[in-house]
Amino acid sequence: GCTKTDVSIADLREELDLTLSETDKKIMYYFFLKNDCANIVKLLKNPNAEIDCNGNMTMEQYVDLITSAKEMNFNVHRYPSFMSEFVRHYTYNKDKEGYFPEDDILYLFYQYAIKTCPSKMVRRWYKLNLDIANILTAFLARKNGWAVANFIQGNNDVTEMILTNNTKDFNLTTEYDYVADLMKIVDCEDPVEKEKKIDAFKWLWLEESTFFNIFSIDAVFAYLC
Repeated sequence: GCTKTDVSIADLREELDLTLSETDKKIMYYFFLKNDCANIVKLLKNPNAEIDCNGNMTMEQYVDLITSAKEMNFNVHRYPSFMSEFVRHYTYNKDKEGYFPEDDILYLFYQYAIKTCPSKMVRRWYKLNLDIANILTAFLARKNGWAVANFIQGNNDVTEMILTNNTKDFNLTTEYDYVADLMKIVDCEDPVEKEKKIDAFKWLWLEESTFFNIFSIDAVFAYLC
């Protein structure tokens, strides 16, 4: 079975399917692919789990992907390669201390979207999400005395600075204006409040990035986010 977490998104998606061009649909695919990632983790943990219907794939496709990936079957090429790799490695990683499959597949998804999405704005959006996740993780790791390098995912300008700088802010504030605001959020003790502040920060970025293109597919994407 599956649940529709947000009826308005399901209704809006139906409308978009009727009006968007094939090119625009390829861009919207990435928005819903994040839900596919969450569904795969749910089904790996429990094959009878309820899934979010606001993904791109059907239950049959999830089962096909999981089975094919484990058996190294040719069918695996029907799906994004990062998903197959995640499924194959899940068996070996799931019992490791400190392993969070939801975070692992999300990082892989961000890296995939940054490389392959047709929209420059959407690629920038996912890079921002990846960078924020790495920056917040790095601050948290340092605060707890953990080895920062063990928790950083991907390889780009931000991760390089995190891994090569020992200053309080990893020297990021000199290169990225938004990091100063992120550092204030890091110190927030209430996890719910912290999450709200991170969301507000991201949404402001989306508004500013689509301000002059309010009728574009990027603006539709931002609205869904």
